[in-house]
Amino acid sequence: MGSERSVVVPVSGALVSAVARTVPWRALGAGAGMGLLLVALPRLSDGPPSAWLALTLLRAAALTFALGLTFVLDDPARHITTPVTTRRWVRAGLRVLLVAPVAVLWWTAALALVPHGVRPPVGAVTLEAGAIAALALAAAATAVRLTDEPEPGPSVAAAVLTTATLGVLLIPARWTLTAALGDPRWEAAHERWGVLLAVGVVAWGVCLPEPVRRRALRFGRRSGTFSPSGV
Repeated sequence: MGSERSVVVPVSGALVSAVARTVPWRALGAGAGMGLLLVALPRLSDGPPSAWLALTLLRAAALTFALGLTFVLDDPARHITTPVTTRRWVRAGLRVLLVAPVAVLWWTAALALVPHGVRPPVGAVTLEAGAIAALALAAAATAVRLTDEPEPGPSVAAAVLTTATLGVLLIPARWTLTAALGDPRWEAAHERWGVLLAVGVVAWGVCLPEPVRRRALRFGRRSGTFSPSGV
């Protein structure tokens, strides 16, 4: 029988509390509040919104919340916490786990603000929101992994917003991801949303670990023993 190697994840109440204090709740709250405001706007009018408007506002709300998610991995003390024994993927994973219940409650509230008669299929529009959120988190994780910037959130948010805008304007009609209800391309569009969700989750997972080579080179330079192998 071969030996099995177990991985112990050092998670304690103190760690959870410390990570919770570093989550940028204000940025998340701003994105969540703006999203709910967008969905609630039609309630200020005399009649209910059209199905197309309700779907568009839900999509806009999902993007707004995703812009808040791009700040989740911001850490002003990043260069101080890099040498700690708790690995970065644990700290980053805890941040996302702490935010997840808030995201679920927020999305439930956003759906509840849409009148039942014009509410789009919940499963399909939730898939869209999940894909947008996963891609935003993946973009944030990529920025943290590839740069030394402790707070890349503003730049990532701008990039996500620009990419979303260009995507809507430049994606060919046959590949549209914004098919409206009743459009024969609705089902095909949501197959692509599923692919985007999977891509976002995988990219986020790949970018979570600390880049060993770059960290080793940094410590080598500080100690005066440069190691080009990064080991």
